[in-house]
Amino acid sequence: MQRIENKTFDEIKPGDTASLVRTLTHRDIELFAIMSGDVNPTHLYDAFARSDMFHKVVAHGMWSGALISTVLGTQLPGPGTVYVDQSLHFRGAIGLGDVITVTVKAKTKVEQTHRIIFDCLAVNQNGEEVITGTADVIAPTEKISRPGIVLPEVELRQAGRRYELLIQMTHGLDPIRTAVVHPVDAPSLLGAVEAARIKLITPVLVGPELKIRAAAALAELDLAPYEIVPTEHSEAAAAQAVAMARAGEVEALMKGALHTDELMHAVVDGECGLRTARRISHVFAIDAPDYPRPIFITDAAINVYPTLADKRDIIQNAIDLAHALGIPEPRVAILSATEVVTEKIKSTLDAAALCKMADRGQITGGILDGPLAFDNAVSAESAKTKGISSPVAGRADVFVVPDLESGNMLAKQLEYLAEAQMAGIVLGARVPIILTSRSDGTLARLGSCAIALLLARHKGAKP
Repeated sequence: MQRIENKTFDEIKPGDTASLVRTLTHRDIELFAIMSGDVNPTHLYDAFARSDMFHKVVAHGMWSGALISTVLGTQLPGPGTVYVDQSLHFRGAIGLGDVITVTVKAKTKVEQTHRIIFDCLAVNQNGEEVITGTADVIAPTEKISRPGIVLPEVELRQAGRRYELLIQMTHGLDPIRTAVVHPVDAPSLLGAVEAARIKLITPVLVGPELKIRAAAALAELDLAPYEIVPTEHSEAAAAQAVAMARAGEVEALMKGALHTDELMHAVVDGECGLRTARRISHVFAIDAPDYPRPIFITDAAINVYPTLADKRDIIQNAIDLAHALGIPEPRVAILSATEVVTEKIKSTLDAAALCKMADRGQITGGILDGPLAFDNAVSAESAKTKGISSPVAGRADVFVVPDLESGNMLAKQLEYLAEAQMAGIVLGARVPIILTSRSDGTLARLGSCAIALLLARHKGAKP
């Protein structure tokens, strides 16, 4: 461990200097923004920054000022220094990747007060001055030498980062015409309008017109650009939206302010619904900040106690979704309470059978293994400790749960204990169904819309 040592007032002579060199990274900018609360988009958003006077993301001015404080507080004079005054002149912007050399130079000493005036200078890799100024400090009079302090590690986690990547994948694709079912509250309308703004969907608002317009007025939204298909109530809205999908008038459905059961009742209707040869199932596409890849949990919303045949379709639906999202061969973990096959736990028998079905070509496009306990599915170290040799353990993309209860609890635990965000999508119907929740944030809703768009435009998508 390096030691940190000062120079006392008596040791410092005019002309003495100290320097440090730092390269500006995006992490530096994010940390400074978090610490200071300064979220000026000039520093954080590339698209905005390109339109301002510098035409690029630049450092906060006081980031470089903090480097001057670092030199004064750790090198010259070092520990025990007390700041009195600082003046800075910002002569140029510091952009990402710029290499900044900060130098302080002792200029004037005041014996009576032990104050020292320092000239301060920061130059970039081209030798251009970006900061000049002076600092007035009280220098220490006693020698201080001690081990350096080991700072805690800082991990930056950007909520919803994977949803933003999904949205980026949709750039250049035509938005999908989407029936938004019974959007009679502000969250439903806001999600649909924001998705329309970034060209994920073209919303068709299906439901009681007066209630839709009242919700829009409350949310201060202009509905002039959007088509409204009036219905009497939520049940009629669900039936109308499904009929529009059957007729090819819309390419997706989006749940508004009605119960999931009410919408799905119309979707699964034997005569007028949107059934295909596949079992309809649900997937939570989850962005968990501490997991190195997206998590897909299925089925946690529709199939309560799925049979073996149901699970085959549930898995195939999830694999096809992963393909549409750019995962060519997803790893599928079939979960149970244990990794050992035992007749006492039916889900372990189902897992073994499903893996054999994959061997026989009854499930295609993914790598299956199970039964796996959740710890083995997410942790290679846990699998190794238990002697499990598996191409899926520790690297799972898709998590197939035994039943809706366990799946719903797993998803909600990730949301509330692991700060995960969840985007819900229904698969296996004639069109993708965006299944939102009242508690979903805007980014999760947009993630669901992006998934639906990628599904609808995926050439290899299967009914």
